[in-house]
Amino acid sequence: MTMPGFRARIRAGETVIGTFVKTPAPQVIEILGIAGLDFALVDQEHAPIGLADMDRMVMAGRASGLPVLSRRWGAQPDWIAPLLDLGSAGVMVPHVADRETAEAVCAAVKFARGSRGISPSPRAGNYGAIGLADYRRKCDDESVIMVQIEDAPALDRLDDIAACPDLDVLFVGPADLSQSMGVAMPSPELDAAITRVIEAARRAGLAAGLFVGDEAQIPLWQERGVTVFVCGSDQSLLMKGARRMMTTQAAEPAGRSRS
Repeated sequence: MTMPGFRARIRAGETVIGTFVKTPAPQVIEILGIAGLDFALVDQEHAPIGLADMDRMVMAGRASGLPVLSRRWGAQPDWIAPLLDLGSAGVMVPHVADRETAEAVCAAVKFARGSRGISPSPRAGNYGAIGLADYRRKCDDESVIMVQIEDAPALDRLDDIAACPDLDVLFVGPADLSQSMGVAMPSPELDAAITRVIEAARRAGLAAGLFVGDEAQIPLWQERGVTVFVCGSDQSLLMKGARRMMTTQAAEPAGRSRS
């Protein structure tokens, strides 16, 4: 079952902050939950993480009170439904550039669309302890759908994409979007495109999301209307902490003990 309240927080316009997880280890999820993050987004697009790994990572998220979502390419129900069955809080789908793809994602997630296979027997249904009607209602009410805007053609279809019922977040992937636009990252052109996504999300009553490489970027984009942030990844957090430690050690006066 998804974590209570996470989708409601997004829909209410609260700022939520998470990180990508690229290491297939439930302990990473557990640590992030203890650290107090709002969510974790397991990166099945760019990391070697399979369904069995997701099973353990979602279990760790439930144990530590951390909503766990997955990012993976494609709108097919054969990968989306199993993740939701095992208790994922939702999905992020990259490269959604038109209304048709957004509709397919929503159909793969929401039982009310009529095409997702239903059984309360997996973890999401407390292994059958939740009745069918309650299970269907709870999943549809709580499952989060984020679609990534990271293709230049999508910028001219933003209102059409955002009008798709059941979407929660228009999420900008700035690296791919800058590549598709043929502009630098960062650049004024990219910032203007991100602003267009924020405005389209606002017009449709959706949240705007953005990947940032560093937490120092959050206040600026928060002021501009972004409320869903994915900041770095577990690996970048580890790299940053390790480098900071070694830089601090190297800066110590000569002769000071390192023990």
